[in-house]
Parts: sequence; C-alpha cells; structure tokens
Amino acid sequence: MFTIEHDFDATVITLIDEADPDTGPLNEDVVILSFDDRVVLEQVGPDDEVVRITLSMHQLAELRLALNLPEGNYRIDRG
Repeated sequence: MFTIEHDFDATVITLIDEADPDTGPLNEDVVILSFDDRVVLEQVGPDDEVVRITLSMHQLAELRLALNLPEGNYRIDRG
C-alpha cells in the first residue's frame, strides 16, 4: 500500500509494508520526498532515528535505468 500527498514544495509518497506477517517482521514505512532538484528517502532505523538518503535528479535517472540493465559499468550522457 502507498499514499501520495502534494505539499507546497514537494510530493510525498509513503510506502507501507504489508507483507504477510507469517513471512517475517514488517519494515518501517518509507517516505519519499520529491522536490524539483532532488529526491529524499526516509525511514526510521532500529535506533528510532530517521535515516535519510538524498539523490540528485541525475542519480535518480541512473537508478531508474539500472533497474532494467544487466551487470556492468554504465555512464549516461547528460546531453
């Protein structure tokens, strides 16, 4: 399950773990904040502190491509 909300300066997507309870413990929600120039992923860690990862839009584009490519080294032309 996920939710989408539009704030003033960001789109906020929350991913909620709905795994079968018999397969293991559920993970904390993942919050994705999408700004004009970056995407921030947040999740509460085991020590109850928020773990934050910030990706530039270029890194996000590379991630999107990497999910569909075989093993190897790649470079995206920025042109």
